[in-house]
Amino acid sequence: MSETLESARPMPVPNRFYLAAWRWHFYSGIFVVPFLMVLAVTGMMMMYIGYFDGRDGENITVPVPQDQTPLSVSAQGEAALKTLPGGTIVEWLKGRAADNVSVFRINEGGVQTMVAVDPYKGEAVDSWVRRQGWYDFADNIHSELLLGTTGDRLLEIAAGLSIVLIATGLYLWWPRDRSFLRALVPDLAGKGRSFWKELHSSVGVTVSVLLLVFLITGMSWTGIWGGKIVQAWSTFPAEKWDNVPLSDDTHASMNHGAISDVPWALEQTPMPASGSKAGESGTPPGVPVNIDSVALLAGDIGFNARYRISYPNGNQGVWTINQDTMSADAEDPFSDRTVHVDRHTGRVLANVAFADYSLAGKAMAVGIPFHMGLMGIWNLVLNTLVCLAVMTLCVSGIVMWWLRRPKKAALRLFAPRAPADMPHWRGAMVLMLFLSLMFPLVGLTLLCALALEYFVVERVSALRKALG
Repeated sequence: MSETLESARPMPVPNRFYLAAWRWHFYSGIFVVPFLMVLAVTGMMMMYIGYFDGRDGENITVPVPQDQTPLSVSAQGEAALKTLPGGTIVEWLKGRAADNVSVFRINEGGVQTMVAVDPYKGEAVDSWVRRQGWYDFADNIHSELLLGTTGDRLLEIAAGLSIVLIATGLYLWWPRDRSFLRALVPDLAGKGRSFWKELHSSVGVTVSVLLLVFLITGMSWTGIWGGKIVQAWSTFPAEKWDNVPLSDDTHASMNHGAISDVPWALEQTPMPASGSKAGESGTPPGVPVNIDSVALLAGDIGFNARYRISYPNGNQGVWTINQDTMSADAEDPFSDRTVHVDRHTGRVLANVAFADYSLAGKAMAVGIPFHMGLMGIWNLVLNTLVCLAVMTLCVSGIVMWWLRRPKKAALRLFAPRAPADMPHWRGAMVLMLFLSLMFPLVGLTLLCALALEYFVVERVSALRKALG
C-alpha cells in the first residue's frame, strides 16, 4: 500500500527536468552517434595522410646542388607544361624549404593536375590529378558523406544536435551530491553500466569544450549556417580598398569546385579588377609583370615559408599572392596574408592580413587550421586524442543503452520516459526559438521531432510502446 502511495506522488520538479534532459540527450544521440563516428574516423585519416603524404606535394624533396641556384619560376613552369602541352598554368606553389619541389597547378580541359618540378634541374618529378587521392576521398565523406547537398545538410543537423548533446550531457553530469572538483575525477571501480556511465561522463566533460570548438568551426563550412548566416555577415569588407575597381566575381571564384583555396573570411568578398592606375607601388616600373616579377615582389614584401601565386583569369584578372594556414602553407595562422596585383601595371591593389579580418574571420582563421590539425605536431596529437574521445563517447553511449534495456525489450528502443506535467515547457520553447534562430536546420529538426512525438507517437499505442 505504501509503495502504491509512493508511486502516486508527483515527481519532484528537478527530477522531471532531469528526465526531460535525459530524453533529449538520448534522442539526439540516436541521430548523432553514426555521424560523429564517421567524422572522427575520416578526420583522423585526413590529418595523418596530410601530415605524412601531404595534400599538394609539399613533402616531395629533391637534392640541393651546392653550386646551383633555382631556375626562374617561368622556366620551371615551362618544364611543368611539357607534361601537359595543352594545359594552362593556374597556380604556382613555392616550396617550404630549399629541398622542396615547386608545384604547378595546370588546368587542361577542366581537369586540375598538379606537377612537381625540380627547381634546380627544371624537370618534372611527379604529377597527379588534384584532390583525387585518399585524403580527398576521406574529405568528401567528412564534408558531405558523398551525398552532395543532402549530406551537407545532414551533417549540419548532426553538428547542431551535437551541441544539444553537450548542453544536456553537462546538465546530466553536473554534480549534485559531491563537489565539482571531485566530480571531475571518474570513479571507474564500478562494474557494468556504472563503469560505462562514469567513463562516458568523464570523457564527455573533459572533451566538451574542444568538441564544441570542432563543431562550430566545422559548421562554418556548411551550406546554411556557415554560408548563409555566419560567413555572410563576417566577411572582409572590400570597401576598405579605397579607389580600387572591383570585379563581379568574389574570392570564392578561385576555389576548385567544392575545395576551398582562399581564406574563409575572404570568400564572399569581391575580387579587385586589373586595368586602372589604382593601387600602390608593386613590381619595379619597366619590368614585365609576369610570374617572375610577382614572385620577387612576394619575397620583397615579406612572404615566407610556403606561399602560392594564382595566375590572372581574364583581362581584368589579378595576380594573387596568398599564404594561409588553412591551406597548410604555414603553422602560424597570424601570418595569413593575401595580396592582389594588377596584371597590367604590377601595382598592389589589395593587401589583406590577419589583422584586417573581422572578429569572426580571425576566429575562423585560427579555428579552422586548429580543427584540421595543421598548427604543428602538438595540434595533431591533441586532435587525435579528441577523435579517440569522440569514438569512446559513441561506443560507451551505445553500451549504456544496451545494458539499460530489459532483456525482453528486443523490439523496443526503450528511451528514457517522458516526465508528466512538465512545468518547464516555456523554457523549452525559448531554447527551441534560440536554436531555430542560431541553427535553423537544428531548430526545424527539433520542432519536427516534438510535433511527431506529440501528434503521432503519443496517440499511436504501438509506436509509444516501441519507443518508450
